[in-house]
Amino acid sequence: MNQLLYLKTTCTDPYRNLALEKVLMDQVQPGQCILYLWQNANTVVIGRNQCAQAECRIEALEAAGGHLARRLSGGGAVYHDLGNLNFTFLVRRADYDVTRQTDVILQAVRALGVPAVRTGRNDLAADGQKFSGHAYYRSGDTCYHHGTLMVKVSMDKLGLYLNPSPDKLRTKGVASVRSRVVNLTHYCPDLTIDRLCDQLLEAFSRQYKLPVQPMPEDPQRDAAVEALARQFADPSWLYGRVLPTGDGVWRRQERFGWGGVTLHYNLKDGALHQVTLHSDGLEADYLAGVPALLEGCPGTPQAIHQALNSTADTPVLRQVAQDLAGLILLPASEEKEASPRDMISQ
Repeated sequence: MNQLLYLKTTCTDPYRNLALEKVLMDQVQPGQCILYLWQNANTVVIGRNQCAQAECRIEALEAAGGHLARRLSGGGAVYHDLGNLNFTFLVRRADYDVTRQTDVILQAVRALGVPAVRTGRNDLAADGQKFSGHAYYRSGDTCYHHGTLMVKVSMDKLGLYLNPSPDKLRTKGVASVRSRVVNLTHYCPDLTIDRLCDQLLEAFSRQYKLPVQPMPEDPQRDAAVEALARQFADPSWLYGRVLPTGDGVWRRQERFGWGGVTLHYNLKDGALHQVTLHSDGLEADYLAGVPALLEGCPGTPQAIHQALNSTADTPVLRQVAQDLAGLILLPASEEKEASPRDMISQ
């Protein structure tokens, strides 16, 4: 690592902000680490493979002038308002170090008196309550690690717009999404977004032992953001997938250590067709590709395992593949009963 850059945007449009994140990812150079700080106004952001209608009370959100957005990374749905600060670390693969990047966040909030620790798959918490959720994305040789920092988020709106599954709440041992989160102002009552940004930049420099420089303006970057923002706002990206219909539709649902998953598919002539997958798993690209891997696949154990393992090139992905194969091959007598929430289509 030889250069630290930062960009703090005043834009609060989720589609432009997500587009800028992707453009910065495409532009980051070897040896650089970019820290991008941004905020969205009244927005629910869902993970790459989640079902929009199942995770968000969209009608209530839109009635209040809010926005639904879908990001490239996996993970679960989050609520953003101007009491929340988002961060993104953008690097080349050789410089990607989630532990070190997370340490920047921990150092910054601990300096404010927050007893912050890592917890679960991808969270930071204080006294058992989450204040920061993280997700990760890789494309070719570039990577990002991003997350939320709840400074003074409206708990009423968070509870109103988010609709987490009962299974997920049970695994967290809580009754509602509001009961498992906390604002940083609980520990530092006078904390502002600007002060938190300053703490993050100080910790960023201290962690990498380099000065932090602002990113220069770039008109070409702005043009690329405009074009990509339209794609992030497109309904086909936000709502996309349609569940299969007909008498031969099968539904499989389970929560594993890597995340929850719901599979729907039509079993016709001994093969799987019209496969859809919804998941809050962090392995976004692999999970997004599962329907194509399984489309037309014979419903035999050997064929299903072979299809799912064909792109599983890491131990984590091989575990995901094994779990998905086991779920599909589960005897019909052991299938869970579908709840109304599970049957919502996207």
